[in-house]
Amino acid sequence: MKLLVIVTNERGKVEEVFKEFLEIGVGGATVIDTQGMARILYDKNVDKVPIFGSLKMLIDDKYPFNKTIFVVLDDDLVKPAIQAVKRVLGDLTKPNVGILFVLPVEYVEGGSLSYCRSDVGL
Repeated sequence: MKLLVIVTNERGKVEEVFKEFLEIGVGGATVIDTQGMARILYDKNVDKVPIFGSLKMLIDDKYPFNKTIFVVLDDDLVKPAIQAVKRVLGDLTKPNVGILFVLPVEYVEGGSLSYCRSDVGL
C-alpha cells in the first residue's frame, strides 16, 4: 500500500478531486488546511532573508491556507489516482498549483482498511 499526499493551492478543486477518486474506486481520503513555509515567513515579515522578498509576490493574501489531501491506496490505484489529480489540477510543475508525493505504507488499521506488510511483524 502507498500514501498519496497532495498539497494544493487550488482550494476550490478538492471536491472535484474527490469525485474523480470515487470514479476510479478510491473510497476515502482526508483533507486538512495547511500553510507553507513562505506564507508563515511572509506573515512574520521576515525581510532579512533576501530570497523571501521575491516570494512575497507569489503569496495570495486571499488564500492563507492550502489544502492537503491524504489517501492510503492499494498499489494498483496509485497511478490512476495521480492521473485523476492531474486531470483536475492540471500541470503541477506550474507555480502555485501544488505538489504530490507517494510514500510506502507498512501498516494500516482502522476504517475500512487493514494492512500489514509481512515483514513488519505486528
